[in-house]
Amino acid sequence: MEKPAFLDRDRPDVPGLVVPGGVTPFYLAGRPVRGRLIRTGILADAMLTRHDNPAQVTALAGKALALVAALASALKFQGSFSLQIKGDGPVSMLVADCTHDGALRFYARKDDAALDSLLASNPAPTDRELLGNGYLALTVDQGADMERHQGIVEIAGDDLSAMATHYFATSEQHACWIMLACTLTDAGWRSGALVLERIAGAGGLADTELSTPDDAAHDDSAWETATILATTLTIAELLDDSLPAPQLLHRLFHEEDLHVSQSRALAFGCRCSRARLVDVLQRFPEDDLDHMCVSNDTIVMTCEFCNKDFHFPRKDIASAMG
Repeated sequence: MEKPAFLDRDRPDVPGLVVPGGVTPFYLAGRPVRGRLIRTGILADAMLTRHDNPAQVTALAGKALALVAALASALKFQGSFSLQIKGDGPVSMLVADCTHDGALRFYARKDDAALDSLLASNPAPTDRELLGNGYLALTVDQGADMERHQGIVEIAGDDLSAMATHYFATSEQHACWIMLACTLTDAGWRSGALVLERIAGAGGLADTELSTPDDAAHDDSAWETATILATTLTIAELLDDSLPAPQLLHRLFHEEDLHVSQSRALAFGCRCSRARLVDVLQRFPEDDLDHMCVSNDTIVMTCEFCNKDFHFPRKDIASAMG
């Protein structure tokens, strides 16, 4: 007997991929620096190629996935951490989120005509040219019983790294250094990130003693050194599947008392199901449901995150409004 749609909470037929070492946290002992190295590996290709986007939009989405993985992994929470950018450019909305256990998803909403026009005149647009003017929001959502935490700033900077850095400087008054990359390699699409945060105390541990001018000068110098070393990282190194994360971090920070922490996994994280979509459909009046029907009296809904089509016989959907 076929399972009724409203009881079918199984995930759709999407890749059940997990990248075990997707997030590698680290800190520099005795220095006010902690960071995360993100390598999405084969996960990026599996997620990004499910959507029919131009390469320029795909690269932007890949960087957004790496960014939310990096930021979410720095927090202690239960739920989802999301990036949402709304602008007046050809890519009018970009959404990416990561759960507390590393499940990723994204979608990009675009104006095809405006995008074609932009790419015809500029085949290599900046992220800002794709997104236009608007706002960037970061949100921690821990469910209906918990208060959502959200920060919003205007879009500033030419690329997503600069936009995120501007967010932390403006909304959090928090110094960060962020490198994001996504490109099509011989092995498929790959994306990654290196994020450094300036923190209070040494190596992530709060200093219980009053700071002195010498301490402040030491911290300033240590932060500057770490960011200078980080700038030597190349995109090829960041996205190289064959280069282990600890080895890459050792290349960058081996003279700075580097401590590498336990890595964390990233996974394909679309949370859609037939049951969730039935719940949405039941909120529409009967007349609207009738107009949604296509051939054979079937309603088709597409998940924007995993690009999976769901087919529902109209006779099986009853409006809760009726």
